[in-house]
Amino acid sequence: MAGTGELARHWRYTELPGVDLLRAQYISKTFVRHTHEHFVIAAIADGAEVFHHGGSDVYAGAGALALVNPDTPHTGRAGVPEGWRYGAVYPSPEVVAAIAAETTSIRGTPGFVSPVLDDPYAVGLVHQVLRAADEGNALAADTLLRVAVTRLLRLNGGRLPPRAVPTAGGRVAARARAVLEDRMVDPPTLEQLAGDLETSPFALLRAFRGAYGMPPHAWLTDARVRRARRLLDAGTAPAEAAVAVGFTDQPHLNRHFARIVGVPPGAYQRERKNVQDAGRKLLLPSDVCQNRSLQTTYAPEGEEKRLGASLTPPSYGTPSESGSP
Repeated sequence: MAGTGELARHWRYTELPGVDLLRAQYISKTFVRHTHEHFVIAAIADGAEVFHHGGSDVYAGAGALALVNPDTPHTGRAGVPEGWRYGAVYPSPEVVAAIAAETTSIRGTPGFVSPVLDDPYAVGLVHQVLRAADEGNALAADTLLRVAVTRLLRLNGGRLPPRAVPTAGGRVAARARAVLEDRMVDPPTLEQLAGDLETSPFALLRAFRGAYGMPPHAWLTDARVRRARRLLDAGTAPAEAAVAVGFTDQPHLNRHFARIVGVPPGAYQRERKNVQDAGRKLLLPSDVCQNRSLQTTYAPEGEEKRLGASLTPPSYGTPSESGSP
């Protein structure tokens, strides 16, 4: 993997509604346990990522995809010393459901069966979606996204199981979650929360972990970052968003936001503003310009020249009529 710096860009393209986009290179980056409201389709170009999913660590190397269903707790870190370089698309459940209904036989709520799929062709499709979005090529971006999602669902898709009928512990966990959502800025202690729900702290902790895959304090941090993203999307300043969701200040938000989203809140919001600003439409004619945009978004000063080629999308062949979706 070329270069030794870390850089990332997290953005949206107006012609792909309901889809977030990411291109990144990480070396020592560690993602804490968190969830996404959207699907994660991460195409590894170089290096390897290890992430905890479903009770164990799984490995995704170059030519593979890391696939995570919505609201599924997972982590992320480098699987090799040189880190990993990847591009990702985050389609909403509604986008994936619409594609599945049109192009697959899956009935019910669609999702991915395995968290890792070795498929260099699909990896290439994901990176070409990102390139098309950068170049302002709406037809290509929309087409390639649909082909990529269809292919992944056909190779590794299925109907997600319906939510189980909640047990007594599950009902307690759901009530605790509702309290934390309502009191996000001023949450109770575990002992106070358990007392209000007429249970013990350890019983509540076990029930909450069983229902949501993480303890209440980790779930609360994840929920705060989710709410902060919505505020940033709406134009709220990062410092104001931090206080509004219960963080002490902006640096507190910065630390947790970057460990979950992958970029600082300021860089995240700037990309949102760029999408809304018609005068700054993303029309990047080459990978050189593409990389320059990335490096000015989230890279140390002086890294641009040295890392110029490190985020160039990989070439896995161009999809054609003969290529299977």
